[in-house]
Amino acid sequence: MKSIKVTILGKQYPLKINEGDEELMHKIAAFVDRRFHDFRKALINQPESTIMVLACLSITEELFLASDGEQPGGPTDDTAVFQDINGSLRKILDEIKKENPDI
Repeated sequence: MKSIKVTILGKQYPLKINEGDEELMHKIAAFVDRRFHDFRKALINQPESTIMVLACLSITEELFLASDGEQPGGPTDDTAVFQDINGSLRKILDEIKKENPDI
């Protein structure tokens, strides 16, 4: 396992990842951070926890649609890739929950 830090909404989160997954995790964290910022801009008066939940639901919806083949580009056979991404997102969300227990 390797320890890294990712930044989401200006906060650093320490993560333990498998060797070789560092680049992927940084890409995932950057994607999540962009999505959170997009939702923050659209929902100015909402609490951060609401923004995070809605952004996660949006990301998950895209993942489900893509795995069902409903995303533009047609069906995909990359189930293992989606499972890896889903696992990575779970790790990020677990770390966020540890840092923000009120979520």
